[in-house]
Order: sequence, then C-alpha cells, then structure tokens
Amino acid sequence: MSSPSPFLRQIESPRLTENHSRADGFLILGFSDSPELQGPLFFIFLLIYLMTVWGNLLIISLVFTDVYLQKPMYFFLCNMSFLDISYSSVTAPYLLHIFSTGDNNIPFKMCMVQLYFFNSFASMEYLLLTTMAYDRYMAICRPLFYPQVMNQRTCRILAAAAWIGGFLAGTPVTILISALTFCASNIINHFFCDVTPLLKLSCDDTSTVEFVMFAQGVFLLFSCFVLTVMSYIYIISAILKITSKEGRSKTFSTCGSHLTVVTLFYVLVVCVYMKPTSSYSLDEGKFLSVLYVNFIPMLNPVIYSLRNEDVKKVLQKKFRGNIKKRI
Repeated sequence: MSSPSPFLRQIESPRLTENHSRADGFLILGFSDSPELQGPLFFIFLLIYLMTVWGNLLIISLVFTDVYLQKPMYFFLCNMSFLDISYSSVTAPYLLHIFSTGDNNIPFKMCMVQLYFFNSFASMEYLLLTTMAYDRYMAICRPLFYPQVMNQRTCRILAAAAWIGGFLAGTPVTILISALTFCASNIINHFFCDVTPLLKLSCDDTSTVEFVMFAQGVFLLFSCFVLTVMSYIYIISAILKITSKEGRSKTFSTCGSHLTVVTLFYVLVVCVYMKPTSSYSLDEGKFLSVLYVNFIPMLNPVIYSLRNEDVKKVLQKKFRGNIKKRI
C-alpha cells in the first residue's frame, strides 16, 4: 500500500504548537485535493478572475475616456471597479497558484496580510456602496442642490474617506487574530485566510475577537446598511411621484443597477458572516464565499452595463465607432 500523501499526514498529525504553526504557516484546504479536479478548477477560477479584471477595467476606461460619464455617480463607480479588481486579487492569484502547483502552504505572515486586505476591501465596499446611495439620493431627491453639494472636492473627500476608513477597519481584527495561538491544526478549511476558519483553529479564548467583529458589524455594516436603505426609501418615494412613465423608467435606470448590487452584496454578507462562530458551517461558508468573493466582483460590471442606460449608450457608441474604423 502506498504511503499517505504529505497533505493527509498534515491532517492526521497531532496538535501543533504555536511556534510550529507560525514557522510553517497554514495549509489552505481549498475545494478538493483530487488531482483530476485541479485543472478544471484552475481554468474556471482563472476565467472568473480574467472576466472580473477585464470587465472592471472596461468600466474604468469608459468613465475616463467619455465626457458623458464625467459625473459623480461614475466617479464612484470607477472607485468601485478598482476596488473589485483589488478585492479579487487578494484571493484569486494565490488560489490559482494552489491549483497549478499543488502547493497549498501559506506562510503565517502572508496569511495575515491576505486577511488584512480582504477585511479592508470588504469594509471599503460597504462605505462606497453607501456613498453611491447618498449620491443617488441627492441627484433624485435634491436635484437643485446636487451640483453644489456633489462637486469634485466633495466626491474626492468621500472616496478618500471610504478607502482610509476601510484600511483602518481591517486593522483591529487582524492584529487580534495574529496574536492568537493556533494549536488545534494548521489546516484552513477554506480557499483563503478568512476570519472564521482561523478562529476555528485557535485554542485561545476568541471571545474578544468575536466581540470586536460584532462591534464593527454593528457600527460599520449595520450603519451603512441603514443609511443605504433610508436613501432608497426616499429615492423610490421620489420616483413614484413622477407622473411620466418614461420619466420614472429613466430615473430608476440610473439607480437600479446600484440597488441590484447592494441587494446581492448585503444578502451574501449576512449569509456568510452574520452567524455565531459555533454554528458556522465551514463548507457552507466556503461555497457562499465563492459567490461573495469571486462572482459579485465579476457580475458588477455586467449589472452596471445592462441596467444603466448611460453606460449602455456609451458602450454602443464605442462599439459603433470601432466598427466604422474597421470598415
């Protein structure tokens, strides 16, 4: 009988000391250790990543090169697209490395860096989505004040606040987790270094980390959610007051794409993270995280392209222009 693989020996190994875990890092379990599945999984996730990068770069290039899209809404959309590329790049390249090489070891420091940037970019997404909802509220509910309030300076300050706030928000949990003792195992049952799978490996009391996560969730996520919902209550109320059916349709098209993204984002966030650690299923969380981490950044450009009339017009204009040049 052949000897068990190094991967299985790691799983069956006795409890690890803190020093051993920190010296050797962790093993990312991923989706399957079956060699036959590594190739197909590599191409699936490579395709998702390339589509994410290409789609979001397309949105950025359209906003920067077309005067018609030089508006606050699309300035924030540019920030969102750049964030989605960054967000995907935290997890996708290392996952592709695992699929292509079979080396699923991640050093402790690299794991903490991945954890920090993932949490930071997630926090930025809440803040940017809230900022975009406020922008739509001002444009639809306070149109006379919109040009004065949402000027270039204000937009830059709001975008900078979202990025700085996100980087600050990712710091406390990362510091607390990096100080934990990991002695139960060094196998992370996930496809990247996420908070809950790491807490499952710790033999320390994790109540402090969970409390900080809960406090951040209430302060940041819940606050952003409430502000976004309030903005859309006012927006929908204002749209319903428009007598013209064409006017209602045109007005809603400018915020319908954003509302779709917000709904998808918050539904998946609640499913993945708004559970006690004790009742958290790692396999279920892994599947939902694929939707949250990989599919949403890939779908965002599609949603904004298909549901936003301005973006569709610019895309059609660029497409027709390219056809004429070739002819």
